[in-house]
Amino acid sequence: MECSAFRAAGAALLWVPAAVLGQAASSPSEPPSVVISVTSVAQPSFDLPASVDVVTGAQLRDGQRQVNLSESLSRVPGLHIADRQNFAQDLQISSRGSGARSTFGIRGIRLYADGIPATMPDGQGQVSHFALSSAARVEVLRGPFSALHGNASGGVISIFTEDGQPGLRGSASFSAGSYGSWRAGIVASGAQGAISYQLEASRFGTEGYRQHSAAQRELENAKLKFRLGDATTLTWTINRVDMPDSQDPLGLTRAEVRANPAQATFTALQFNTRKSLLQTQTGAVLEHAFSATAQVRVAAYLGDRSVRQFQAIPTGTQAPASSPGGVIDLGRDYGGLDARYIRRGFINDGAYTLTLGASRDVLDEARRGYQNFVGTSLGVLGALRRDEDNRAVATDQFAQAEWQFAPAWRASAGVRRSRVSLNSRDRYIVAGNGDDSGAVTYQATTPVAGLVYSVNSQINLYATFGRGFETPTFNEIAYRAGGATGLNFALRPATSRQAEVGIKSNLGGVLINAALFRTRTADEIVTLTNAGGRATFQNAGSTSRDGVEISVSSRLPAGFSIAAAYTAVDARYRDSFLTCVAAPCAAPTVLVASGNQMPGVPRESLYAEVAWRLPSAGFSTALEGRRVARVYVDDRNTDSAETYTVFNLRAGFEQRAGAWTVSEFLRIDNLGDQRYVGSVIVNESNARFFEPSPGRNWLIGASASYRFK
Repeated sequence: MECSAFRAAGAALLWVPAAVLGQAASSPSEPPSVVISVTSVAQPSFDLPASVDVVTGAQLRDGQRQVNLSESLSRVPGLHIADRQNFAQDLQISSRGSGARSTFGIRGIRLYADGIPATMPDGQGQVSHFALSSAARVEVLRGPFSALHGNASGGVISIFTEDGQPGLRGSASFSAGSYGSWRAGIVASGAQGAISYQLEASRFGTEGYRQHSAAQRELENAKLKFRLGDATTLTWTINRVDMPDSQDPLGLTRAEVRANPAQATFTALQFNTRKSLLQTQTGAVLEHAFSATAQVRVAAYLGDRSVRQFQAIPTGTQAPASSPGGVIDLGRDYGGLDARYIRRGFINDGAYTLTLGASRDVLDEARRGYQNFVGTSLGVLGALRRDEDNRAVATDQFAQAEWQFAPAWRASAGVRRSRVSLNSRDRYIVAGNGDDSGAVTYQATTPVAGLVYSVNSQINLYATFGRGFETPTFNEIAYRAGGATGLNFALRPATSRQAEVGIKSNLGGVLINAALFRTRTADEIVTLTNAGGRATFQNAGSTSRDGVEISVSSRLPAGFSIAAAYTAVDARYRDSFLTCVAAPCAAPTVLVASGNQMPGVPRESLYAEVAWRLPSAGFSTALEGRRVARVYVDDRNTDSAETYTVFNLRAGFEQRAGAWTVSEFLRIDNLGDQRYVGSVIVNESNARFFEPSPGRNWLIGASASYRFK
């Protein structure tokens, strides 16, 4: 029943353009999105052999809280993004099924903010510092071409801050909503002579939908652009995020969800589980054009990130000297350098672009572990139980080329050579806990090739093939199964082969993108145990991810517009393997059968939106619908979060008077007050898999901006 409903929805997406084509024929065509995440050079996404979508700054802010990417990125096909209702944990984001297993941060997806990596050299990433109020756009790349970004590139998400415009513009905004949530922000932007700037500061607070889920966040983001000459620009960014003591309600069992989905599990209250985060980073990008055909781009960045997380580890478990305790304390200093030479020209009257480059990224991590108790007091910083210095170094060389070798044909190809080294020096050596120092190096070559055929100016067909790889992160090798000490250096990187074919069309203002994709992965990294916020991992043979993506958007007469995105993913284990079902676990003994679906990946999802604008009255409104198929919670497919469908409504007004622009909005989420589970904790060893989402909830907000002369 569920599959047939989704197939009908997918067929409807294909039918919509034909149904509205006659009406939309006189509507203005959407301007092509220009992206740089695919080839590192600004190009229309329509002409590229890759699935890449752009979410504009207006879409990020229209009737939104402007706190999480989950607010707006559901409109991107192939991307599953779940708001966990838990600011102590980052968003769950997966791209075509890659990254769904992540229990901490974001895996399998490469992240960038204004060209500066938000993914560490070991492949671990976070988006908590993404500034949405001053963003120009977010680019989302899926498929083989993401492999050219290196380690952990099942997909790429890049956010770009707006450039300041001539003059000075200042704005202030405030929103408030259910569960004691509120946000206040200010933005200042402008340009004077050779300098432009965009500055943002905001503060967010919430009591949380669930018990013990209160959080606060302060965010500052600045972008300054200097024109150093006719051919040279320097862009400098600085960003800071502070999230002190975000409460963690942990997951719930199915019985707990049925009894009260808004509760926190008992151990979360017992140990006062929480996380504090402070990150500051800065980066600069220098671009210089030697001529009309040659330019160089050099980017450098530095940052530091500190995390302290109190977990729900029982005190008795921490008794052996081999136990790392129940508090994780991380101090991370990181930085990197990326240099690229870009050449444009013609070969046999066909335009080409060649990019050559190299990068080096370094992470120095001080990892400490402490007991989460002192005497009978729980949830407090206790005795030191782990002390090590870790270093990750990623060194890459890459080349990429595009060539229009015939009027209707364009070829793209690239290759990247990556070397990732992880080194650990153990400083906590006591009786029962020996020296666990060690090192490991991973290397991979990831080629990709694509071909585009232009049927005409409105229809492009393409095919792309490539390879990718994903190393274990420090968080994934941090613990060994069975309580053994030291890092799990036996964990191997996963390697993948990817293929994609697709069509892009712009017929009478109706934009349609459709893609079929296939991924085969060897040595898939999977969760072995996961309890109390602590996870161990293992390699599990081969997996497959096959699927389809379809997106449709169009402007219709009378101020109406539509947008829809449909995704179907069949993600399965192709080899059987053994796993653990409880912690501690000395060795895996329970069979996971080949053919089981991979947990955390919905088999199908659908997003649809109908919007209406009445510019003469400054009014706009939209009805959003989202349907997500069941999501299995573990490798054995023993339980699942059920299919859910929710509808959201937003409406806004805008008034202009001289240099002033004032706007107000109202948003209601989950109009039908559905009870559902929005995300799951994969393979949680205590069966606390479920992270419920709230029922009907509301948000109101207002903003005012003034443009100075």
